[in-house]
Amino acid sequence: MEIKISSNLASKVPDFKIGFITYENIEVGPSPQMVKGRLQLFQEALFFDLEEKELTDFPGIKEWREIFKMTGTNPSRYRPSVEALYRRVKKQNYLSPIHSAIDLNNFFSLLYEVPIGIYDADALSGDLSIKIGGSPDQYPGLNGRVNSMENMIVSADDDGAFGSPYVDSERTKVTEDTKHAIQIIYLQAKTPIKEAKQLTKSLMDMFLEIHGGEGSFSVLEG
Repeated sequence: MEIKISSNLASKVPDFKIGFITYENIEVGPSPQMVKGRLQLFQEALFFDLEEKELTDFPGIKEWREIFKMTGTNPSRYRPSVEALYRRVKKQNYLSPIHSAIDLNNFFSLLYEVPIGIYDADALSGDLSIKIGGSPDQYPGLNGRVNSMENMIVSADDDGAFGSPYVDSERTKVTEDTKHAIQIIYLQAKTPIKEAKQLTKSLMDMFLEIHGGEGSFSVLEG
């Protein structure tokens, strides 16, 4: 499975980049106490930070709002997923444990201030592309709605759009039955390549420590 960044996205967002990780033979289950503890403690610390700061004082949220604007998405109506997480924490509506893959995904999204998607690779077909969506691109999302992804950044396979730094699809969600997965880190465009690779590898290593299996990663730039 290969992934590419489309020209229509690269032309609108200079230096757009992602971290791309593939996992094989993983075991997803209830999060170990270490993961649940880290997620809870980080949210509690972030809550006090958010009492003194605006959301746009966080570089990742500020940059992802700008990226949405550059691609034609109103970030006040369709918020980057990381901003949605931060808004929950600001209201003390803390994220509850779901399972190890989602909990770790949310932890790193909060930590790195970027949207991160994790997807069941067995639900995907063919090679992948990240592009600006058109009118046919829509899907039932994890937010419980059918989401039109027109003029929004989307990840797509041969069967259509399945993910986005806004909201991901039901079709490719990871469950405790998932054995093979991919993870897309929608990086800050300003992140230097060397730092982007270190960040992506760090995430992969912790994921493998929790879930077993094998992994490989790459960083792509538009």
